[in-house]
Amino acid sequence: MERSEIFDKIQEILVDALAVDDDEVTNEATLIGDLGAESIDILDISFKLEQEFGFKIEQGELFPEGITQDPDYVEDGKVTAKGLALLKERVPHFNFADLEADPAVENVTKIFTVEALVTFCDQKLQAA
Repeated sequence: MERSEIFDKIQEILVDALAVDDDEVTNEATLIGDLGAESIDILDISFKLEQEFGFKIEQGELFPEGITQDPDYVEDGKVTAKGLALLKERVPHFNFADLEADPAVENVTKIFTVEALVTFCDQKLQAA
């Protein structure tokens, strides 16, 4: 499946799950900041991705859990090098350039973009 086809399906899912307009769902849009997703929405989106693409998403596989609250990975409101390494290991589908430039904890949600979802689904489909 081409990335453009994956994007189109994800766009449909996000429009339905988040009650946003399709023109709001761009590759650069963040799910939480720009599209207003909350944790319950992430669960719904995960379920819909599984249904649409036919793969299983394990807990914490799509979006990392608990890292930003763990003192081993966060210090003085910033993600540590150890935390960043763990994020890269757990969620390799994210683009970490902005977080590396400014590792403030509040920037973690900014890496959860539509493009990250497309990359995630593309990788899952290729692995199947």
